[in-house]
Amino acid sequence: MTTARRSLLKGGAALGAMFVAPTWLHAQTSAATAERRFAPEVGTWRTFDVTTRVEIADPQGATRVWLPVPSVNTDWQHSLDTRFSSNGNTRMGSDLVEGARFVTAEFAAGVRPVIEITSRVQTQNRAAELTPGRSFTAEAADTLRHYTRATQMLPTDGIVRTTALAATKGAKTDEQKARAIYDWVVSNAFRDPKTRGCGEGDIKTMLETGNLGGKCADLNALFVGLCRAVGLPARDVYGIRLAPSAFGYKELSGNPASLKGAQHCRAEVYLQAYGWVAMDPADVAKVMRLETAEWIKKTNHPVVAPVYKHLFGGWEGNWMAWNTSHDVSLPGAKGGPVNFLMYPVAETAEGRLDSYTPDAFKYTISATEVKG
Repeated sequence: MTTARRSLLKGGAALGAMFVAPTWLHAQTSAATAERRFAPEVGTWRTFDVTTRVEIADPQGATRVWLPVPSVNTDWQHSLDTRFSSNGNTRMGSDLVEGARFVTAEFAAGVRPVIEITSRVQTQNRAAELTPGRSFTAEAADTLRHYTRATQMLPTDGIVRTTALAATKGAKTDEQKARAIYDWVVSNAFRDPKTRGCGEGDIKTMLETGNLGGKCADLNALFVGLCRAVGLPARDVYGIRLAPSAFGYKELSGNPASLKGAQHCRAEVYLQAYGWVAMDPADVAKVMRLETAEWIKKTNHPVVAPVYKHLFGGWEGNWMAWNTSHDVSLPGAKGGPVNFLMYPVAETAEGRLDSYTPDAFKYTISATEVKG
């Protein structure tokens, strides 16, 4: 594994560090203004056990299952341990490129597959990451090159580069370019509730067709691809919401008892003065479209403005990252690489199951917060 992955795979060395307790600015909802406050502050770690269970009732022939395991270790997440049990041949694997980890289970024909894995993680908020003088560890040069590369779904030439150059016209610094692209995505793309799952992240097709509707894996992929096209290192961060938002936003929350549909992709961009910086224009679009009965079209609306401000350089720690990997090759898979590994994946003799339909696939994901 090259140093391109070391920034996300530091291990648990920081676990013993002490942090200042946060001063939370909780949601204040007024019937008159429907105003919310979204201002995450850094300082308190939360510990979660995240459990995925797969039980395929009537498989055809031999079955393989691949379940993502959190593999990110940073100053905002510690991926601790993973335990699993199964009636199949089960082992831990990695994509060997960006360090995405997963459990692979193989089941012989005639066996009703059952596998359950539980991963423990610690998360905390990210906030104000564009503060002048911020302390950070400079990234290795090969890491930065790695995160400016093109991938199958993130080309950096043609219409992607043309769009990126137009969006950043007049911007001189890397921070100005990142802000211009963030604003371009918020202004031009939109949340489409009819998109299946989290979307596919096929940004070339989105730009060529002019259909800029989608979900998080589409909209944040637009941000990442446009950044890469003008030389800014950027990456998607694939994860899942674990708990309700502390700020009262229903669309930025997860139900820990059942995390069906709680998968969420975020983004990061590397800026020379600040290091890796949190970004999430897709969640701005989600709040604009779904948080109220009205489709809000302006970022200065009192419901949207706090989210628009703080998701450029921060995000709430009620969410866990799985990995940052694109075009993931799964060992033994017949269906080819997956665009990203954010959902359980399974194949039987009849082909790959639909990861976007957990009820038909027969998998559940839940989270338990560990206190003390």
